[in-house]
Amino acid sequence: MAIEMMTYILAGDIGGTNSRFALHRPGQSEPLLVHIYANEEALKTASDYQHATIKPYLEKCLEEVEEWKSIGSVDALLSQVQVVACLAIAGPVKTDNTVFTTNMGNDGGVLIDGNAIEKSNDGLLGLIVRCKLVNDFVGQGYGALDLDLTKECVELIPGSLDKIDHLGPKVCVGAGTGLGECFLTKSSLRPELGYECYPSEGGHVDFVPRSSVEVELLEYLKAKFNCPNRISVERVVSGKGIANVYEFLAQKFPDRVDTAIHEEFLNAGDQQGRVVGVNSGKEGSLTAQAAQIMITAYGAEVGNASLKFIPTGGMFVTGGLTPKNIGMIKGKDSPFMKAYLDKGRLNPLLDTVPLFAVMTEDIGLRGARVCAEREYSALK
Repeated sequence: MAIEMMTYILAGDIGGTNSRFALHRPGQSEPLLVHIYANEEALKTASDYQHATIKPYLEKCLEEVEEWKSIGSVDALLSQVQVVACLAIAGPVKTDNTVFTTNMGNDGGVLIDGNAIEKSNDGLLGLIVRCKLVNDFVGQGYGALDLDLTKECVELIPGSLDKIDHLGPKVCVGAGTGLGECFLTKSSLRPELGYECYPSEGGHVDFVPRSSVEVELLEYLKAKFNCPNRISVERVVSGKGIANVYEFLAQKFPDRVDTAIHEEFLNAGDQQGRVVGVNSGKEGSLTAQAAQIMITAYGAEVGNASLKFIPTGGMFVTGGLTPKNIGMIKGKDSPFMKAYLDKGRLNPLLDTVPLFAVMTEDIGLRGARVCAEREYSALK
C-alpha cells in the first residue's frame, strides 16, 4: 500500500542582510518553526545559497519540529514528506526562476536558482518539489493584506483607517538593507478574487537632493559608484544607504568625527548601517545627521509613490528601518512627514491617501506563505 505524501509549506523572506524561514502546514498561518540566518555568516559555510541556508534550515526542522522528529530518519522523511517553497527575494526575478541578489555577499552578489533547488537531491533538499521565487516586495505586498491595522501599524495621517477604499490600489514602500516597492490592485469587476500584487524596482529611481549638503552628497555618491549622471534613491534610503551618507559626512566634516564610533563603523562589514542607526540618537553627531538625511529622503520617496499610484487602499511604509526609526517617522513635524507632504500644488491629494507605518518585520514571510499556498493549490 502506497504511503500518501504529507505536504508542508516553506516560506522564505530573503533580504540583503538576513534570511528568514518558516515551515507551515498547508492552510495554517501559525508556523511550526521560524529561524533567521545572517547571510554574511551563512554564506561563509557553503558554495551556494541553498546549502548555506535552506538545507541547514530543513535539518533544523528535523531536529525540532515534533511531527518531523516522529518520522525519524532523513530517508524516512524523504519517502513520506514533500515541501512546496516560495522564497521572496530582494532582487528582480527572471523568467527562468532565478534571482541575482546584488545586496548579498561580498563578491558582487549571489545567484539563487529556484529550479536548481527543486532538482537537488542532496539530503533534505530532496524534499522540495516546487520552489517558486518572487520579488521580496511581492511577499511584502501579500503580507500587508494580513496586517491587523489597529495593532501592527501606526497611522501616520490621523483618520487613515476610516479613509481606506477597499477597491483602491495599495502600495508598499520599505527600507531595509535595500529599498523596495510594490503595488496591489483589485478588479472592480471581480473584487471577490482579491488583490493581486505586482513587483517594481521603484527603489532604483533617481535620488533627488533637497539641500545644498545633499547636492554634495549626490556628487560624492556619483564618484563613489562611478555613475556620472545619476544615483538611485536606494543608495541613500536603506541600511547601506545610511552608511553611504555617514561616510560622506565623515569626509566632509572630519573635525566632527567621533573616533570610537568611526572605528566601529570601519570594522562593521555589512553592518555599517546598524552602527550608524544605533548611534543616531546622539544630538549634533554625524550619525544623527546621517539618519536625518536618510529619513527625509525616505519620506520624499514615499510621497512620490503616493503621487504616482494614488493608493486609496493604503500606503504601507514597511521594511526593517521603519520600526527602528519610528520616532523620526511619525508626527506631522517629523523629518519623514515634512518631506512626504512637501509636494507643492498636489499636497491636497496626499490627504486622500491612508498612510501607515508597519511595525512588524514578518510580513515578507507572511506573503511568501501565501504565494507558496498558491503553488501548492496549482500542484494538487
